[in-house]
Amino acid sequence: MSTETLERPDVRHDTTSEPPEVFHYVKKNQIAESAVMGTLVEALCGEVFPVTKSPKPGSPVCEPCKEVYAQLKK
Repeated sequence: MSTETLERPDVRHDTTSEPPEVFHYVKKNQIAESAVMGTLVEALCGEVFPVTKSPKPGSPVCEPCKEVYAQLKK
């Protein structure tokens, strides 16, 4: 009986080149429907996407969304 070592290539993806994940501001009444049904929402910055995650306190927020939100509060 002999033992042989097989080498496997490292197939992990380098995540350092990806932009950091940010959270967007969307209309509150669209969040639950998107999370359950998978419908798309439009953020204040104009990005369109399905809601897949909930932000935690201190999560980074999209800068254009912050700027639009600040204008709406005035």
